[in-house]
Amino acid sequence: MIEYKDNIEGVTSDRLNGLFVGWPKPPTPDTLLRILHNSSHIVLAIDSDTDTVIGFITAISDNIISAYIPLLEVLPQYQGKGIGGELMRRMMKKLEGLYMIDLICNKDKVAFYEKFGLKSATKTGVEAMIGRDFAAQSGRKE
Repeated sequence: MIEYKDNIEGVTSDRLNGLFVGWPKPPTPDTLLRILHNSSHIVLAIDSDTDTVIGFITAISDNIISAYIPLLEVLPQYQGKGIGGELMRRMMKKLEGLYMIDLICNKDKVAFYEKFGLKSATKTGVEAMIGRDFAAQSGRKE
């Protein structure tokens, strides 16, 4: 059974394995735990049968006008079961009422995010600017 929670109480790094599939330099489970601690909002998907975190979403927000959703990950064996959609629905509910909710995604994910009311920046006349330091993809060192 899949359970959802919006805190990391009781979550340890040993329950955060296998995420970030396909990333050349993925964050370690310890780094992911730090990310979860430092995010404004989180939602975790947990397989209660194995007590494993099988997916998560994070947001960084001022809780007044804006939020950014940097990460949404689901373990490959759980993909296609609506878990990513449920994580997104729950996060959008948390961010309801904010003027701007932004995220950056690959082109093949645009249709997924459009289901939640988000629009491609190019369709709105707004440009998205990004910077990436791939040497730091696994996380900034403490």
